[in-house]
Amino acid sequence: MSEAAERAYPKFLADVGNDEGTGDWFEVTQDQIDQFADVTHDHQFIHIDPEAAKATPFGTTIAHGFLTLSMLTHLAKGASSAPADPARYEGLVMGINYGFNRVRFVSPVKVGSRIRARAVTVSVELKGSAIETARSFTVEIDGEDKPALVAEWVTRTIYG
Repeated sequence: MSEAAERAYPKFLADVGNDEGTGDWFEVTQDQIDQFADVTHDHQFIHIDPEAAKATPFGTTIAHGFLTLSMLTHLAKGASSAPADPARYEGLVMGINYGFNRVRFVSPVKVGSRIRARAVTVSVELKGSAIETARSFTVEIDGEDKPALVAEWVTRTIYG
């Protein structure tokens, strides 16, 4: 058990149930979608062929669901409206992704759409020298009623 983790734990625990805020809008471009397709070898036409995608119910290309999910690393930075107490990071060694408890791709993200994330801390647990935090993210699409994505993301903050 890390003393630094024990000292930080109440500071993280105080966040449970708090709406962390909503980040800035981020535009999803065809170039980003194409690059993601190249990296993941997922070249399905609904992502990379604007002409063929016109004939789909979407009327245009759409981002891969996993692209939207991977954007959480960027979108999460803007979803925290208040600066964190620096004392919670004293003795910090690193932070890691631990996984997801739940992921749902609710609505497609059409090329040119703007997305942003809203986050709420769901739970915090002290796990030895780590603090495990689960945060619920909703990725909104500008002008749409339904979100693009809802996910519960689990991270671990590890102390020395």
